Amino acid sequence: METLFHNLGIGFTAVLSMDPFTVAGVTMSLPMNLVYAFLGALIGTLIGVLPGLGPVATIAMLLPATYALPPLGGLIMLAGIYYGAQYGGSTTAILVNLPGETSSVVTCIDGYQMARRGRAGVALTTAALGSFFAGCVGTLLLAAFAAPLAEVAFKFGPAEYFSLMVLGMIGAVVLASGSLVKAIAMICLGLLGGIIGTDVNTGVSRYAFGIPELTDGVGFVAVAMGVFGFAEVITNLEQKEHREVFTSKVSSMFPTKEDWKRMIAPVIRGTILGSALGILPGGGAALASFGAYSLEKKVSKNRAEFGKGAIEGVAAPESANNAAAQTSFIPLLTLGIPPNAVMALMVGAMTIHNIQPGPQVMTSNPSLFWGLIVSMWIGNLMLVILNLPLIGMWVKLLTVPYRFLYPSILVFCCIGVYTVSNSTFDVFLTAGFGFLGYVFLKLGCEGAPLLLGFVLGPMMEENFRRALLLSRGQFSVFVTRPLSLGLLLAAAALVVIVALPSIKAKREEAFQEE
Repeated sequence: METLFHNLGIGFTAVLSMDPFTVAGVTMSLPMNLVYAFLGALIGTLIGVLPGLGPVATIAMLLPATYALPPLGGLIMLAGIYYGAQYGGSTTAILVNLPGETSSVVTCIDGYQMARRGRAGVALTTAALGSFFAGCVGTLLLAAFAAPLAEVAFKFGPAEYFSLMVLGMIGAVVLASGSLVKAIAMICLGLLGGIIGTDVNTGVSRYAFGIPELTDGVGFVAVAMGVFGFAEVITNLEQKEHREVFTSKVSSMFPTKEDWKRMIAPVIRGTILGSALGILPGGGAALASFGAYSLEKKVSKNRAEFGKGAIEGVAAPESANNAAAQTSFIPLLTLGIPPNAVMALMVGAMTIHNIQPGPQVMTSNPSLFWGLIVSMWIGNLMLVILNLPLIGMWVKLLTVPYRFLYPSILVFCCIGVYTVSNSTFDVFLTAGFGFLGYVFLKLGCEGAPLLLGFVLGPMMEENFRRALLLSRGQFSVFVTRPLSLGLLLAAAALVVIVALPSIKAKREEAFQEE
């Protein structure tokens, strides 16, 4: 416990440190990391409020901007965008019946019905307070388990890391919505895309097809921005513009005594479930919110009210998605393995600053590691202060037609891609991936498994080859090492479980509800 407080002290020192800067010849000092946390929370909320733009697309767009920021400041801002979007997504779900973010789809069901009954203010307060509680718990879990898990991670060799990534990819396939075959195909496509470039060991160009720009590999930013940014814009242009906004219904914000009684247990259950699901590979905020809503429908005494404006239907999923958003940082920061698409983008942000994700970050750069964790708690506090007073402003934003927003989004995307390597080829590549992303959406294929495969592919190959080099070409190294064998058995068990007819039917039923 003493060590935990010492580590948190390092984090608070890093976040609250005063940074000097000069404006018009006058030198001033500001806690810039707090400013980055505020900016991340504000942008995240804005992205969550605006239907059609999710955190994945936004973080992909802003990745190039982190070049100009210090490493800790850049990561704090990107993290704020992720958990800020979970807050903002509930505003449109409740007021307009449009989920601003995937994880807010379930909140539409009862949140919008509460708004129609004149209880929009109570629904918004429930979402904000549930999110704050869950976010704080998730951050505490991250702080408590980070050090022990990092100690375990130091015992991992190349064989263990390869097996862990195999488990992560299978988990991503199992937990992806829709067809398992399509999810496997997207993972494989991502793996193939990740090996384009120059072989590190032999220096031979692979799959570059004589194009000089591809000898360094396909740019991560181009893939992420194309598949998520461009594709989202194209898809949203097909949506109808008409929105019924319940602005006049936002009056009383404070829940009644009966509301408090009904929301406390769902908030706690949603927090526990979300914290667990956030750690799983392929999981994350969306899966947590759907799982929490399904759980509440089964255990609630007021299940007859679900779909008609039950406060439990807002409290549980909003708590779950925020808890999951926080705990999904655990495998990234302790093992260097991204469990979902947003964390894959965070890996990209870390590599931009020459930071190798994994347990060594805790020892080599403790101020960055603990500063990021502490910033999450401060960011959650900022979000509560931001969200409730600014509801009127967010509602005004909802009246802006999307046809005015998308040109500026595309321009920012193109500028961002170009600034990464000053290459017009990357802009055309992004446009190509944007078209592919649109095709994938039309075919019902998720982009997240592709991005995970793209990020994990080179890491898997590197650890696979390193393990074989150390074992002098003995493939048995993956099953003779106990930890590696255990991870591979867990991966095999996942495949067997999901293939069982009863489990397969339940999985399909769960995602049909989505």
